[in-house]
Amino acid sequence: MRFESGIFQKKNNKKLMKFNTKTIHGGQKPDAAYGSVMPPIYQTSTYAQTTPGGHNGYEYSRSANPTRTALENALASIENGHFGLAFGSGLAAIDAVIKLLEPGDEVISTNDLYGGTYRLFTSIFEKFGIKFNFIGMANASNIENYITNKTKLIWVETPTNPMMNIIDIKTTAKIANEHNILLAVDNTFATPYLQQPLDLGADIVMHSVTKYLGGHSDLVMGALIVKEKALADKLYFIQNASGAVCGPQDSFLALRGIKTLHVRMQRHCENGKIVASYLASHPKIENVYWPGFESHPNHNIAKAQMRDFGGMVSFTTKGNNYEEAIKIVEQLKVFTLAESLGGVESLAGHPASMTHASIPKEEREKTGVVDSLIRLSVGIEDEADLINDLKQAIG
Repeated sequence: MRFESGIFQKKNNKKLMKFNTKTIHGGQKPDAAYGSVMPPIYQTSTYAQTTPGGHNGYEYSRSANPTRTALENALASIENGHFGLAFGSGLAAIDAVIKLLEPGDEVISTNDLYGGTYRLFTSIFEKFGIKFNFIGMANASNIENYITNKTKLIWVETPTNPMMNIIDIKTTAKIANEHNILLAVDNTFATPYLQQPLDLGADIVMHSVTKYLGGHSDLVMGALIVKEKALADKLYFIQNASGAVCGPQDSFLALRGIKTLHVRMQRHCENGKIVASYLASHPKIENVYWPGFESHPNHNIAKAQMRDFGGMVSFTTKGNNYEEAIKIVEQLKVFTLAESLGGVESLAGHPASMTHASIPKEEREKTGVVDSLIRLSVGIEDEADLINDLKQAIG
């Protein structure tokens, strides 16, 4: 038995709340024991029973934990879903989605995606008989050309990592629905502050909570949010059976992070626009990838399905020189050279040698992940310090 995420929010009509209020109150209630405003950290593995099966909804913390339940309710609320599931990492959450499938099933995935997702698909699940088709989804209607009677899942990232491509969720959802195919959307870059894929027709939303939802670079976690109970029950079974769950301490940190998501994202977007504009005007920069530019492919779709354009920016240098790109990221001082993204601090990464190193060179270059590509996660520092840092590093 488990306390199902979303029940509290439905009973209390939390969906009527505006997003900024939901981040603080959505799916939440004071703790029953002492009225604690923030859910306590229930640092326990097991729970006392009065008789076999006689408990208060919790029996073993792999199956459910009150702190994790509070987080799962909050996750469901901010994505306008009914059920949330928290995992030990974003990849653990993706792993659970693929475990809905059977040998012989096929998946259509965007060809521009996080390297860890690509590695999980190709190096782990392909050997179990699941086929993955990696395609460009800039034109969503292209997806139909790859659908067969074995296609069971469409996997979408938008904006994509690291090329910031935009995929039309509503059109993709219509195609998936017509063919009775599940649509899962990795919403890590956008967060529910910018877009809510379930409202656009997706079946599953995935987050690397490690990133913007946590927001402080102090936890590793993943999440899934769905609306349909039958699908939720299948995923809850996989979550419990496979056991890739997060602990109560990380659940508490994620809950705390979500409460400031709206104010952080507003600043990320403001700084992202300033940084992208600066780079676009720099004589040593060749390309800048940020969906807020009117010249960006599918800018109009981004404008329609997103509230703003985010704090993720990628760019390449003129001449596409690997050594020059490495020199730039090494010389940054305010931007920290590090894996990950979405924290309050600005981070810089070199996808070809870091996040996307698991993708073969010829494959990553087809999608634009060239040797000089640098990805920035623009934080919430003072904009002048960020620009000055880029200025001294690029020269």
